[in-house]
Amino acid sequence: MLRAHPDFSETWVQGLIAEDPAILGLGDLVLRDRERIQPRAGRLDLLLQDVETKRRYEVELQLGATDESHIIRTIEYWDIERKRYPQYDHCAVIIAEDITSRFLNIIALFNGAIPLIAIQMQALRVGEHLTMNFTTVINELTRGLVDEDEDAQAAPADRAYWEDRSSPQMLQLTDNLFKLVKQYDQSLELKYTKFYVGITRAGQPFNFVKFQPQRKSVSVGIRLEVTEEQTAAIEAIGFETQPYDRRYNNYRLRLTGSELGSRAEALAALFELAYRQRTA
Repeated sequence: MLRAHPDFSETWVQGLIAEDPAILGLGDLVLRDRERIQPRAGRLDLLLQDVETKRRYEVELQLGATDESHIIRTIEYWDIERKRYPQYDHCAVIIAEDITSRFLNIIALFNGAIPLIAIQMQALRVGEHLTMNFTTVINELTRGLVDEDEDAQAAPADRAYWEDRSSPQMLQLTDNLFKLVKQYDQSLELKYTKFYVGITRAGQPFNFVKFQPQRKSVSVGIRLEVTEEQTAAIEAIGFETQPYDRRYNNYRLRLTGSELGSRAEALAALFELAYRQRTA
């Protein structure tokens, strides 16, 4: 193990990853910070960010076998960063030379509630050279539900329920948004649940768009795969945006005005794209 080797330290491994974050196998990442100071909580080994999605990875390294303090520290730093920068999606990454079955079980308990990836690293000597191999042993667990299960578990409601929760203006805005959606398929209908106002087709869940009317705004979820170009196009429309929902692959917008105005056409184009992807 590297922990017992006099020439290779944790700092050396940090430098290796910082120079080429892609060796972790987590995608096209760039280094945002190294030994990042955490208020009253030490230093985060590495902060990496996805080039396309802007997702941030809080990475903690440990030579040798992982232990309780390593796991706690990883989760603590992830929590601090996500609270400081809520505009980004965050994921905790724990890296060690040995992640024992006991700690794999412990880490698995957190997975799903906390976006957490465990990577085991191995040093291999090839001739005079030392090669590092990084293997993901626990990947992030997505507990998102498919449409059918989602609607089955979403408590039913009706329009009167949302009239109490929101306002006449925001319900009217929801109706206007649905008109933009329905122009691509006249068979679509609104489905009211206690968590959101979804869409059905032929009586079956078809939630490529969802609405959550509130007192002064309507939150709109649009199911589209996240890309840098798509994100830029959505931001250019001018509506308030919220962090991308990876669980359901939704871009999220917050509309506060009762009138869509000139932005209706751009919204309709987004709805059409989501509809086409859903029916592809």
